[in-house]
Amino acid sequence: MRFTFFRRTASKPYHERLRALSLFQDLTARELDIVSSLLHEREYLEHEVLFDEGEEGHAIYIIMSGHVLICRNSDPKKNLIADLGPGSFFGELALLTNAPRATQARAGSNCKVLVFFRDDFNNLMHTHVVIASKIGINLARHVGVRLRESVVGRRVEQSL
Repeated sequence: MRFTFFRRTASKPYHERLRALSLFQDLTARELDIVSSLLHEREYLEHEVLFDEGEEGHAIYIIMSGHVLICRNSDPKKNLIADLGPGSFFGELALLTNAPRATQARAGSNCKVLVFFRDDFNNLMHTHVVIASKIGINLARHVGVRLRESVVGRRVEQSL
């Protein structure tokens, strides 16, 4: 009889991509399994609106493929704030507050995103406190960097 105490398992979908994000970088493989089970995959066609300026924020978005335009006043050509590609995330303040969105997010090409809803994050805080605290700390660091960048007016190097 052969006993196997440690099994090598195939990498779960998106684990590598999620671990590369500052938000999830401190999570173990098991913690990533739990978070992955809460993510919802969505596909958008080029020019399709993911959310509008002024809408209540409900989720953070993680770009898996394609790119997303972040703009003001619904006109990406005149008021483009950012053109985000795979490995980027946006809408992160929605995990913390239900305040209206300050910008519009529109698919700049056909894209696939993972959506992490605030309600799922709130439930995670009750069921898996350690995971939620790791994500929360990384979220606070990320928001701090973005705030410094907006004050300084240029990209500030992170030292997380």
